[in-house]
Amino acid sequence: MLSKKMAKALNDQVNAEMYSSYMYLSMSAYFDSVDLEGCAQWMRGQVQEELMHAMKIYDYIIERGGDVVLGTIDAPSKKWKSAVDVFEATLKHEQLVTSLINKLMDLAVKEKDHAAQVFLQWFIAEQVEEEATAGGILNKVKLAGKSGLFMLDNELGQRVFTMQTK
Repeated sequence: MLSKKMAKALNDQVNAEMYSSYMYLSMSAYFDSVDLEGCAQWMRGQVQEELMHAMKIYDYIIERGGDVVLGTIDAPSKKWKSAVDVFEATLKHEQLVTSLINKLMDLAVKEKDHAAQVFLQWFIAEQVEEEATAGGILNKVKLAGKSGLFMLDNELGQRVFTMQTK
């Protein structure tokens, strides 16, 4: 059984993951508006991935006998100056999510919730990958400049989201 404190923290993380999905959808819309369909497609993959993260936590709350409490999802930004601006915001956001996951782990350790610690290990590893990917794309976008962005857009458009099973 989850403690009330852990259940609340996990519910807050479901909200954060849903916000992430919403934010990436807004970024996808921006890229579509500037005819960078590959970048838009890549962001749509992020939308699905963040939804999957939210549902993974949602299912865990239920599995542990907790109550799922869904909160309001804040509206994301809808204006960016450039692809560099978007991917800088992406990296910054993933760093924020990493800090939220780390706080969840800190709480699980404090409460001696071993099951939550095991569950959260997957998210910790996932955030290492998320930050590395966002940072790598940001570096490529900066290196590509305006002329190379078309080729990078093509590359990012090849992304296909694959649903992971538990």
